[in-house]
Amino acid sequence: MPEDLTQVEASELETRVAAIRDRMRPLEQDLAVLRGERDLLLTELRRRRRLAERTTRADLKASMREGELPSIAELVASSEAGPLDDYVYNLKTGGQVRLGFPGARSQSLTFTDGVNIANAADLAAAARLYAAGWELGSPGRPGVRVHFPGTRQERLVPADEVYARPREPATG
Repeated sequence: MPEDLTQVEASELETRVAAIRDRMRPLEQDLAVLRGERDLLLTELRRRRRLAERTTRADLKASMREGELPSIAELVASSEAGPLDDYVYNLKTGGQVRLGFPGARSQSLTFTDGVNIANAADLAAAARLYAAGWELGSPGRPGVRVHFPGTRQERLVPADEVYARPREPATG
C-alpha cells in the first residue's frame, strides 16, 4: 500500500525528490551513452542500406542499357496474358514507379486510337488493344502515365523509358 504523502512535510518531500534525482543521474548518463551507441549503429545501417540501394539501382540501369529488361512497350507487344502486378516498373533513371493514377487500387495502362481512350487493367487487355493498332497514351499525348509509390506525384513518360522486370516471389 502506497505511503500517505499528505502527512509528510514539504521540506521532507523536497529532500526525497533530491535523493531520487541523485539516484537517477548515473542511470541517465548510462542511458545517454547507450543512446549514442544505438544511434551510431543505426547510422551505419542507414549507410549500408543506401549503398545497397545505390548498387541495386546502378545494376538495374545497366540491365536496362544492355537490353536485358523490356520496356513497357516491348512487354505489351510480346505479352498475351497476365496481371500488370506480376512486374515491377522502373524509369530509365532507375526509380520505381507504378502504372496509372495515384491512389488507384490497381495498376492500368491507357491506350488511344487517336480519338478514343481505353484502359487496360491487365496484359491480356493491353495486348488486345495493341494488336488492334491502339497506342499507349491518350489523344495527342503519347506515353505511359506513372506515379511514384506512396506519393501523389505522377508523370507521363515515353513508353520506351519505362522498363519492366518480373516481381520477385514473396517469401514467407
